[in-house]
Amino acid sequence: MPRTKFLQDTASLEEHIPALRRYAQKLAHDPDDAADIVQTCLERALRNFHMYQQGTNLRSWLFTILHNEFISEVRKRTRRGASVPLEEWHDPGTRGGQEQALEMNEFRRAFGALAPRDREILQMVGVEGRSYASTGKRLKLEIGTVKSRVFRARERLRTLLEAGEPQVAA
Repeated sequence: MPRTKFLQDTASLEEHIPALRRYAQKLAHDPDDAADIVQTCLERALRNFHMYQQGTNLRSWLFTILHNEFISEVRKRTRRGASVPLEEWHDPGTRGGQEQALEMNEFRRAFGALAPRDREILQMVGVEGRSYASTGKRLKLEIGTVKSRVFRARERLRTLLEAGEPQVAA
């Protein structure tokens, strides 16, 4: 094929690129995968342009290449199995929920083992989300006193959690 004829025919490839992109997007459902498939399709079309039969539908030829490339890619992925992004490879998987349930039970036992005064102040500040000022007003304490009691109660709770099996306070 003369070089000028080849350049004319390859220039007509460009007018089909938007349609190829749309079709690839419909097939792949992912913009990156669709772009890769179109790229591979165009590379293959240019490399094998000598096989294109003049007078036949160029668009059909390109769509056939694209579709075959998509099918080949699906088959490769099926053989390879699912891929995992590099930043997620170390993830051991989702937790079954048992660990969280055990941790919550340990927390409840430790919280129950606190003195009633510690439980009350942690409940107000930590659970209910009250400010130190409103907690102080409710308990008739200065803000500094509330802060120090919250700190000490948290430290006692942390100690109970680290010690394991706390006994419930009376």
